Amino acid sequence: MRHRMRHGFVTALIASGVVGGLAYSAPALAQPDSEMPVPPGLFPLNPAIPIPPAPAGQNPTTYVGPPVFAPPTFNPVNGSMVGVAKPIVINFQRPIADRPLAEQAVHVSSNPPVPGKFYWMSDTQLRWRPIDFWPANTTVDIDAGGTKSSFRTGDALVATIDDATHQMEVVRNGKLEKTIPVSLGKKGYETPNGTYYVLERFADIVMDSSTYGVPIDSAEGYKLKVQDAVRISNSGIFVHGAPWSVNDQGKRNVSHGCPNISPANAQWFYDNFGTGDPVVVKNSVGTYNENDGAQDWQM
Repeated sequence: MRHRMRHGFVTALIASGVVGGLAYSAPALAQPDSEMPVPPGLFPLNPAIPIPPAPAGQNPTTYVGPPVFAPPTFNPVNGSMVGVAKPIVINFQRPIADRPLAEQAVHVSSNPPVPGKFYWMSDTQLRWRPIDFWPANTTVDIDAGGTKSSFRTGDALVATIDDATHQMEVVRNGKLEKTIPVSLGKKGYETPNGTYYVLERFADIVMDSSTYGVPIDSAEGYKLKVQDAVRISNSGIFVHGAPWSVNDQGKRNVSHGCPNISPANAQWFYDNFGTGDPVVVKNSVGTYNENDGAQDWQM
């Protein structure tokens, strides 16, 4: 409404010949070359409204300048909705020789704005994540040397698995939604502490111990078809249904590292958790810092 009033007022001045060639700039409008009274409240007393600084790691301005790299690709892809632990992944077409220069050309901003940081996975991949999880329903904009993308987050859906209690608590937007009995990795196969996030989901998948060097016919070998498997690491950790360990879930650890839950709870988890939703493991043994491309929250 204020914009339309200002436009009508200026148009009237021009039409009456009082202001000839008036430019549409704040100083000219604030002090028009006219004796006509200015309607109260039309112009602010102090047009210099301070703009709060962007949080650390963010830059809401449009990138201007020469290109410093070929147009990159992004994950999440433009227009997608992801969980609140999803990092920004920027893949370059060629190795980057000057990393600081490349970082300066990547402008990340969000609404609401939150602090974050850059980190490199390789010479062709730069990442950015918030210091803490994204807030629910955040819009994120990326301008990488003039190539732009945007995505948003949905609910703040967080699963926390406590190995001391063998329980998973699922919190949605700050409220406890579900508590699920869990069995984690047994001695020698402990599920490491850390913050994971959903990478992909499989309605059915075959898990084969030989893929990490344990023959299927050995004492600790296995080859099983598993349902409702949600990958949370690239080193073989899934949250999945395990009907064979239901009697142990909530009591003791019997798995080879994966969080085991009942078939019914696994179907619920599969249906509710999607890419970027966080899964936090605490009070276990060790830390998830394996360099498998998904250890973002330990970096």
